[in-house]
Amino acid sequence: MRNIAPAISPPAGIGDRKPANQAVLDWVQDVAKLTQPANIFWCDGSDRENAFLIEQSLQQNVLIKLNEKKVPRSYLHRSNPNDVARVEQFTFICTPTKEEAGPTNNWSEPAEMYLKLQTMLKGAMRGRTMFVIPYIMGPADSLLTKVGFEITDSKYVVLSMRIMTRMGDVAIKRLGDDANAEWNRGVHSLLDVDPTRRFICHFPQDNAIISVGSGYGGNVLLSKKCLALRIGSYLARKQGWLAEHMLILGVESPEGKKHYVAAAFPSACGKTNFAMLIPPKHFAGWKVTTVGDDIAWMQIRDGRLSAVNPENGYFGVVPGTSYKSNPNAMKSIEHDTLYTNVALTDDGDVWWEGKDGAPPAHAIDWRGNDWTPDSKEKAAHPNSRFATPMGNNPVLDPDVEKGEGVPISAIIFGGRRSDTMPLVFQAFDWNHGVYLGATMASETTAAAAGAVGQVRRDPMAMLPFCGYNIGDYFRHWIEIGKRLTNPPLIFNVNWFRKGEDGKFLWPGFGDNMRVLKWIIDRCEKSGGAVESPIGWLPSPHDVDLADLDVEHKCIVEILGIDHEEWKKELAGHQNFFESLGGVVPEELLKQREQLAARFKQ
Repeated sequence: MRNIAPAISPPAGIGDRKPANQAVLDWVQDVAKLTQPANIFWCDGSDRENAFLIEQSLQQNVLIKLNEKKVPRSYLHRSNPNDVARVEQFTFICTPTKEEAGPTNNWSEPAEMYLKLQTMLKGAMRGRTMFVIPYIMGPADSLLTKVGFEITDSKYVVLSMRIMTRMGDVAIKRLGDDANAEWNRGVHSLLDVDPTRRFICHFPQDNAIISVGSGYGGNVLLSKKCLALRIGSYLARKQGWLAEHMLILGVESPEGKKHYVAAAFPSACGKTNFAMLIPPKHFAGWKVTTVGDDIAWMQIRDGRLSAVNPENGYFGVVPGTSYKSNPNAMKSIEHDTLYTNVALTDDGDVWWEGKDGAPPAHAIDWRGNDWTPDSKEKAAHPNSRFATPMGNNPVLDPDVEKGEGVPISAIIFGGRRSDTMPLVFQAFDWNHGVYLGATMASETTAAAAGAVGQVRRDPMAMLPFCGYNIGDYFRHWIEIGKRLTNPPLIFNVNWFRKGEDGKFLWPGFGDNMRVLKWIIDRCEKSGGAVESPIGWLPSPHDVDLADLDVEHKCIVEILGIDHEEWKKELAGHQNFFESLGGVVPEELLKQREQLAARFKQ
């Protein structure tokens, strides 16, 4: 399938909606002068424009139309096999000094990187169309909402950005014609999709992003990890709010009492599943609604944290998604969805490992090759994706467009750990909770390029996404805590603990409602807990386990802590802090000492 398509000539009335803002017009002219496209296409996000771009994408083999009866208005895209995941090793934070980027980011001096990228972009769009995408991140009337413009030579990016952001006139209106207004400048070019010429670069002081050489979503939908998290976290620190890699869900009791929870899990640790959780039958009358499945922007309102989801869609990992694991995600992707790197069945449907039902007898795999159940290769890439509008979600929260956001009662941190971490525990206070987030770790997955299954520290699930020095980021969290009169309670969860037989001790999915219920009980000061060295732990009778088919000894094990394992864990915390080279705030070093002391008591 072709990733790089030639220029297109749109009919009258499509591709000509220029904004009035002179700063945007000047910037676009500068980029056009450098990249020399055949033509400039100003996107407006309309249905007519979308239909035209889809038709062009089908003609140029950028998309494959799926069976209209099975998956209405949905399409398959295949990326280059060398271009299937985020590339953290080629992701740079370009600040005047290396200290500002900190020890966890790849750093480059801005002028040097600009020169390198401009050299690569020179004439890069010859014979291609340059698309200009105006978009906003956040509800239209939120104080937190940010305006961005992304320039790209990829129709796949335009079609995905229409799903993932609020795109078009809403952004032009929000920006207005003030030449000094704040907005993000994003430039993307596929170049020749060569891994040796692949860079995703952020210039926080300039509110700018340049991405070259990739066509994969996380690297090229510049609204997502690039603006919403890397640039977003930098702006958040400067402006006094939080930009976090967190889902936001609402949980409502049968009596109508509602709480909102934000949760930070690294990629492929069940964020989307948790955000769309369906409570088991035992919890009849309880409702879980989704505000967002990936990113939370939180500001302080009336002494509390209040969160918005800046996105307009979901960009989820497909393998393992089924009606058993996540019925609401499956309903969301039944129509109007853009799939990337899944398998194509002979009747024009999509398939992936873990989908309901038997595998097809024959399919075309994500690379475009014949596939059968006997094939050694997987039919869908482990990091294959869906992009679907949030409006497709049957449990979308009614307040998702509320500009002031939703009040957060609890923050949850959690990674994929096969040992050490219990099912759930609560931090003693805000700073202890920040320590839990700062030291959280997860076993690596296919969402990022590199080895799978290694335990790596991933503070607040932000290791690849923090746009400045991680020590200053921890300090910012501590400072936010000082300004909160009604802070959220902070918890740690681990759905992935295994027993000696190597099997998961906890069923997960809908049964995570049992853990969520205990968290809500703690927020309402009605839930029991036992004090332990690591925090407040529920005893087996504090968690509602009715109708759960799990042996009591498994529950005892998963709620317990092994002192020998925790000795290693504490050493891991110390090694991680030391690896950061003296940037960790004193408050967190003190938390580590106190944790070690509690184990000696």
